[in-house]
Amino acid sequence: MSLQEVIATSKELLDEKQAAAKLDVTPGTLSVWRSTGRYALPFVKVGRKVRYRATDLDLWLAQRTRASGATA
Repeated sequence: MSLQEVIATSKELLDEKQAAAKLDVTPGTLSVWRSTGRYALPFVKVGRKVRYRATDLDLWLAQRTRASGATA
């Protein structure tokens, strides 16, 4: 990974509140999803801090897009 890619990635890191707002859920919901593994939503852990890459959230949302009314 080049230095420019690392810098770009670090600029797109969202804290839990920002990520929750982007997904229209609460930070507590994200915490539950992380601890239970309910959804495979990638996150970055640095010490006690949790961060989400904006691109990972976009990809996760795109993967959950449905073309029909099926909920499963």
